[in-house]
Amino acid sequence: MHTAENLRVHAVAPTTEVSTAQRLPYFVGISGQTVGARGLSMHLVVIPPGARSAPHLHLGYETGIYVLEGEVLTRWGESLENEVISRAGEFLFVPPGVPHEALNLSATQPARAVVARNDPAEQDKVQPWPPA
Repeated sequence: MHTAENLRVHAVAPTTEVSTAQRLPYFVGISGQTVGARGLSMHLVVIPPGARSAPHLHLGYETGIYVLEGEVLTRWGESLENEVISRAGEFLFVPPGVPHEALNLSATQPARAVVARNDPAEQDKVQPWPPA
């Protein structure tokens, strides 16, 4: 049943940087905490020049990424043995449970991307890879 609260339209300005399990700057947009989303989260991620995420996987949810600026190398697989490069204007899909890491290929410019997930509290389900 719909209530007045869950029928409300929200605008969110992603201005607050948060630390993440991936060790990358995230700017929170849509989530369960910010707007009461029940099946979606969307954030802005910035990968500093030459930086990389910590290897990790997402338990039980899919991730879609749209690269706004830069080139990002994503290594994926049990040994991070596979590679794909995403450029500005391209999408990247990461299935649930696939170990991966992201590396900004530029030594001078940040890479920026919008990250969407079909889970409203995605950071609770990020696990380091390999497991401890």
